[in-house]
Amino acid sequence: MAYSSLEDCLKDLERNGHLIRIKEEVDPYLEMAAIHLRIYEAKGPAILFEKVKGSKYQAVSNLYGTLERSKFIFRNTIDKVEQLIELKKDPIKAIKQPFKNLSAALAALKALPKKSSFNFPFEEIKITDLPLIHHWPMDGGAFVTLPQVYSEDPDQPGIMNANLGMYRIQLNGNEYVTNQEIGLHYQLHRGIGVHQTKANKKGMPLKVSIFVGGPPSHAVAAVMPLPEGMSEMTFAGLLGGRRFRYTYVDDYCISLDADFVITGEVFPGENKPEGPFGDHLGYYSLKHDFPVMKVHKVYAKKQAIWSFTVVGRPPQEDTSFGQLIHEMTGSAIQQEIPGLKEVHAVDAAGVHPLLLALGSERYTPYTPTQQPAEILTIANHMLGTGQLSLAKFLFITADDNNSITTKNIKDYFTYILERIHLERDIHFYTNTTIDTLDYSGEGLNTGSKVVFAAYGKPIRKLSNEPHQKLMQLQHFENCKLVVPGVMAIQTRSFTNYTNAADEMNQLDEQLKGIENEWSTSDGISEETVMIVICDDASFVAAELNNFLWTTFTRSNPSHDIYGINPFVKNKHWGCKGPLIIDARKKPHHAPAVEIDSETKNKIQKHFEKGGSLYGVI
Repeated sequence: MAYSSLEDCLKDLERNGHLIRIKEEVDPYLEMAAIHLRIYEAKGPAILFEKVKGSKYQAVSNLYGTLERSKFIFRNTIDKVEQLIELKKDPIKAIKQPFKNLSAALAALKALPKKSSFNFPFEEIKITDLPLIHHWPMDGGAFVTLPQVYSEDPDQPGIMNANLGMYRIQLNGNEYVTNQEIGLHYQLHRGIGVHQTKANKKGMPLKVSIFVGGPPSHAVAAVMPLPEGMSEMTFAGLLGGRRFRYTYVDDYCISLDADFVITGEVFPGENKPEGPFGDHLGYYSLKHDFPVMKVHKVYAKKQAIWSFTVVGRPPQEDTSFGQLIHEMTGSAIQQEIPGLKEVHAVDAAGVHPLLLALGSERYTPYTPTQQPAEILTIANHMLGTGQLSLAKFLFITADDNNSITTKNIKDYFTYILERIHLERDIHFYTNTTIDTLDYSGEGLNTGSKVVFAAYGKPIRKLSNEPHQKLMQLQHFENCKLVVPGVMAIQTRSFTNYTNAADEMNQLDEQLKGIENEWSTSDGISEETVMIVICDDASFVAAELNNFLWTTFTRSNPSHDIYGINPFVKNKHWGCKGPLIIDARKKPHHAPAVEIDSETKNKIQKHFEKGGSLYGVI
């Protein structure tokens, strides 16, 4: 069905058992977020907070908390969206099968944004009237976590050339003047950055509108990586089965279906400290200067509902966004990058820190030698493409027999580690850009990348237990098997990189020759290929997600990768023994997000007998 509003969607979810109401008053300071996290972890329903302390407006979260619920919301339109995206990738299909694809083309035409000047449904309010939700204890203030941030191209104004993105908004705290200023945080490769650059060159402020709520398709459109030439507002209409309705007030675009609208200007060179904020890597993004938005007006519908989510150590609700996008886009990325068969941005590792890929090897079919060739070209293409360019660790291989998938992470690692030549197959990119939220590098947006490209027949068997030498190390202890071929070992806390180099040299001295000691009767060695140095080996080895999160969010490839018996030849680094990744917490890392015990105790009443959430999970 086509939802005309967020309220319309919530009524549908409630009728079908996908929504729970909390009737008691809940504090937006930490408590609402903690309740959300507990319900999400249990794969529970969407949550409607009927009484938010300090605000007259209701709030909803966990709307997209499961892929099943997200697909239920868009059950009547998702097929046409998939069909249209497929046509965008391969227009010849429309010619070959015109009647089959006619409905998708007509749906796209009907989805064009609709301008209206009638029935302005808003009342004017202030920022302080909003539900000011403070998510984590160290957050710098209240944030909007599901905003739809709208800006227009200064050179080509109008809605069809506009950008709708989801960039977090800080509503109060720090140095912001209450009700007059808010913080606008956006990262690398974001459309609004292009618009602000153009506005700055003209010496003019960039007008920005922030929409909250409205039909769920609007929020999904704000995070959707669309094919070039497709407007987010058109996509919102297509996915929602209802045209995006808008008007202009004081030269600002207003979404008439939104529940709340904040308008304002971003002036050239005017920044203020934004953050900290407990973000989706599971750590706080720290306080940095970002654009400040001068608030023009704030609007709300009379029965408006505030839509929010909570991010933290993945997986969280934003994981379902990624899953839904993958369902709709199918092989869009593979179509853009020749030879790429499959790519998986690993959510448990924070998405950008770790990419797994499957490619093709078709360059030299005339030679029996199997080694990475085409997959290196594919890797370079990936690291130069949109959001993929933010990847920090990229593992890529080719599977001629189609026996593996990137979705099965454990089996994928086994396949790679059985084949990788540590002397040849590790390729570094130093002094480059990484994700804004990743603090493993030398500074904001600054770090390194590494590609592990393996192809060919297996050259080893992987160890399924720690070698005796690993159990008898000095200054390193508690060796644990993570997955076949990967061990976690803990040691003293990290102090600085000079001391770390000395510690890794000590490890190298103790383990030299280890690669030659584990021969089996058939002549194939049984080896440990990767050793993760960490603060708590038992935690890292306890479950796969712990390994993925710790290893790939707490290491900077150029600084934290070592090896047993390493060498540099013609500027290429390799090692003859196991690869070492130092995944200890570093002094420059951001702290991990955690719910404090006091908040956990406060929300318990909602889950006990008599509380609105009793028996829900």
